[in-house]
Amino acid sequence: MTLSVALLGTDLIGQARTGTGKTLAFGIPVLQRSVTMTDPAYADLPQGKPQALIVAPTRELALQVSNDLHLASKDLGLRVLTVYGGVGYDTQLDTLASGVDIVVGTPGRLIDLANRRALDLSHVHALVLDEADEMLDLGFLPDVERLLAMTPETRQTMLFSATMPAAIVSLARTHMRHPMNIRAESSYDTTMVPATAQFIYLAHDLDKPEIIGRVLQAEDAGKIIVFTRTKRQAQRVADDLAERGFSTSPLHGDMAQVAREKALAKFREDKIRVLVATDVAARGIDVAGVSHVINYTCPEDDKTYVHRIGRTGRAGASGIAITFVDWPDIARWKMINKTLDLPFEDPQETYSTSEHLYHDQGIAPGTKGRIVDPAPVERKPREDRGGDRGGRGERSGGDRPARNRDRNRTRTRSGETPASGGTAPAAKDATAEGESRPSRSRNRRRRSSGSGSGTTAPVPNTD
Repeated sequence: MTLSVALLGTDLIGQARTGTGKTLAFGIPVLQRSVTMTDPAYADLPQGKPQALIVAPTRELALQVSNDLHLASKDLGLRVLTVYGGVGYDTQLDTLASGVDIVVGTPGRLIDLANRRALDLSHVHALVLDEADEMLDLGFLPDVERLLAMTPETRQTMLFSATMPAAIVSLARTHMRHPMNIRAESSYDTTMVPATAQFIYLAHDLDKPEIIGRVLQAEDAGKIIVFTRTKRQAQRVADDLAERGFSTSPLHGDMAQVAREKALAKFREDKIRVLVATDVAARGIDVAGVSHVINYTCPEDDKTYVHRIGRTGRAGASGIAITFVDWPDIARWKMINKTLDLPFEDPQETYSTSEHLYHDQGIAPGTKGRIVDPAPVERKPREDRGGDRGGRGERSGGDRPARNRDRNRTRTRSGETPASGGTAPAAKDATAEGESRPSRSRNRRRRSSGSGSGTTAPVPNTD
């Protein structure tokens, strides 16, 4: 529907379900309207300057779009460059210096390269914002506006996304010239793929890994993506599933870019079966063979829910979407359910031993949530508390020398050491020393004993 309009150079806003081929909807017009190096008209263009710019919200989506364009432009000879953060500048700077035709990237690195004057966008004839609702969100709006200011006003601007709220559409139209709004379905249709079966379970947080472990052993379970709310939660769930024997890898923002690319590549090549990711992988990632999408926690809103479950049931295939709702998130889920007009207003309380879980997911009776035995817990040997106390000092102090227990103690009497032969001289000296000291008057009152035999010393008159 969009090809005939986009090939004419008209600005457009495209909206369609996830997994319906929006990448080629703007990719084919961009490639078709770009001038190749073998065309005689290429001599009239600035040599090596980008002719088209495609902006994506995440690094993974930028890499995916770039790979699709590489495949589609193989016979045309167009040079496609992917620009994103997390990697060094050298390779990207060298490629820009040698000349490119189409640039695909994320906003941050694109602005960095433009500030270095290594990226010249003044000759771009087409600008594409993939996942436009995310790109034009308030957090991305300043970067998008800076990129728009670097491009010519005569450019063609195309926005594509699965969700397009009215506020985002009005904001987008301020940067477009008489855009045409194209929807791939009726306004009454849902934005989700009908072939995706949805299950909503009210589950306890400690029981969720056990449920996932049993779903992984269902009859039709293939590759599974588990979406979490935080990066730390993604790492924890991935470690838990790996300890249960499943080939799992995390994918979140705290990982290095090289590690993120390797994790996604292994998932595409079926080297790992489970990918535990944050929303960084929810936007536009197209991986074949994903049978299940599991929301480990309730999504933040209806748009996040639509994009997450859109990772399965793509290109006409069927899929299963499972959402775990915690008790504090029931109100949030009811808002999502009402917005999307879903029939799951009251999620069913579910545990790993619930019969309806086995029936819904096709899990064989007696299945457990792990395929390997848990690793034995290593207990440290208890320290020997008996024996010589000096040994403890040696353990804690390292090279500390042992204490010397041979001590010769001598008693002193009035500050002098008594003679070994007798005590008379020492006593006599002590008496002489005592006589030389001034006497102190002590005014003490002796208290009588209980029997009344004691006497009280008279108190001297101080008058």
